[in-house]
Amino acid sequence: MRSRYSAYVLGLEAYLLATWHGSTRPAAGTLQLNDGVRWLGLKVLRFDAYAPDRAQVEFVATYKQGGFPARKLRECSDFVFEGGRWLYLAGILS
Repeated sequence: MRSRYSAYVLGLEAYLLATWHGSTRPAAGTLQLNDGVRWLGLKVLRFDAYAPDRAQVEFVATYKQGGFPARKLRECSDFVFEGGRWLYLAGILS
């Protein structure tokens, strides 16, 4: 989770796509990484490995965009362990 956050901060689309499960991965060039967002921090609230190859991470990421005050993005993300690494499946914003 932290490495994917860092990839968003740095605009590393190739890394994000490589750590995204193929069944839900968006097409290359469709991620909006340089849209004026400045990421300010990440706080992992919960990690739950509910099976040997499944986990859920709940986090809050703080960001600023334009002249607006800082905002928070809260998500509960699902991951699957496949091919020796954790891959992002999907997330639900809350």
